[in-house]
Amino acid sequence: MNILVVGDAARYEELQQKGLGSHRVRWVQNLDIVTLPGSFDLVIDLVLDDVLSHAAVYAKAPAVPVLAGLAKTSLSELMHAYAFSYGFNIIACNWLPGFINRPVTETAILDEEQKPVLDSLMQQLGWQYALVQDSVGMVTPRVVSMIINEAYYTTEAGTATRSAIDTAMKLGTNYPYGPFEWAQHIGIKHVYDILTAVHTATGDERYRVCSLLQQEAQKQ
Repeated sequence: MNILVVGDAARYEELQQKGLGSHRVRWVQNLDIVTLPGSFDLVIDLVLDDVLSHAAVYAKAPAVPVLAGLAKTSLSELMHAYAFSYGFNIIACNWLPGFINRPVTETAILDEEQKPVLDSLMQQLGWQYALVQDSVGMVTPRVVSMIINEAYYTTEAGTATRSAIDTAMKLGTNYPYGPFEWAQHIGIKHVYDILTAVHTATGDERYRVCSLLQQEAQKQ
């Protein structure tokens, strides 16, 4: 396949570690310099979450499927916000930093008609995937962000230090990282965005952002 990858250098490096096989790849940080559909068979947009205007470009090239980083909004919201008059070609993936190079890629589709396309793409890429419901925050980003938020509340209350919380979580749950280590890998601004989006969508108080976390996110 001819693959166009759109995103920042750090996430592209993590994608390369995941592996793109022998496919021909062009990497750009700015979608504006590329004309679609061109000769591309697939677009991997690592940053659609943060540059939603990319969707307007993809809507004009419906023949090219897009594996898009989309955890801060949902596919249904995206479809209603942009004019996908000729077919919806976006498949949501968890492309947040720290989650890209994982054995199983978390994905979501808008409807069952996209399933054969997703199956074919993942087979060609040699990737395993898990299909989750189309919702803001997906599953893993939502859960991990909530854990990080609770850790910030605990620190804010003076109950335990960050290093103690990280150690306790790793020992108690066998997680690869503690909450604050996860926050560093993902980026605190991304965690803040996920929590804010999920809280807005659900009204669930578990996702109300801790003021300490919010302060650190705003500094970035």
